[in-house]
Amino acid sequence: MEIAPGIRRIGNGLINVYLVEEAGSVTIIDAGAPGYWSDLPTELLEMGRSLDDVRAVVLTHGHTDHIGFAERIRSDRGVPIRVHELDAALARGEVKNTAGWGKVRIRSMLAFLAYGARHGMLRIPPIKEVLTYGDGATLDVPGSPRVIHVPGHSPGSAALHMPGLGALFIGDAIATRNVMTGAIGPRIAPFTADPTQALASLARLEDIEAGLVLPGHGEPWRNGVATAISSARASVTSESGR
Repeated sequence: MEIAPGIRRIGNGLINVYLVEEAGSVTIIDAGAPGYWSDLPTELLEMGRSLDDVRAVVLTHGHTDHIGFAERIRSDRGVPIRVHELDAALARGEVKNTAGWGKVRIRSMLAFLAYGARHGMLRIPPIKEVLTYGDGATLDVPGSPRVIHVPGHSPGSAALHMPGLGALFIGDAIATRNVMTGAIGPRIAPFTADPTQALASLARLEDIEAGLVLPGHGEPWRNGVATAISSARASVTSESGR
């Protein structure tokens, strides 16, 4: 579905993959679930593009629900996969994600797990080869995203700022839907390795000017970065007071 001119999304909001088109070429932000591979050609066609136009996959972090079809597009199509240097081993399957689920509501958890199973997440291939990026880099891929390192969700969690599109691809630094509880609105995502660090890392985004905040889980936030951060912080205060 179209999110904004030049940006499309694969997924229904539970697990998001974004396609960014610039001058006839495409960058994919995150690779979601393996089953999204079958949706990719259709979404590209809606942009007037094809798999031949994909130049890169850039991962916001190395968790399994973000690497989905990455190895397939790398091995079948030769598309390079980029990830923050601190999450490279995670994306390659050399280390495990040890983060807990956090709070759970059974109905929401089961819906998320069932969605994942239907989309191939029972078996997610690690990525055999990745290229790495560091904090502050501007990547030479369509959209020219600038990297902001926001550790906490994972050691190499990153947000990707595309000023030309007025968009911040925030990965799981903030979710607008907690897939484990069903809670809606900006908040710290579940499966976060260090919630305290994740909350502190939001300060690194305070000066980013982008009207559109695009999370790995949940619907787009169209009220700017500052309000997303404020809401995420407020949700922590609210939940800790219960």
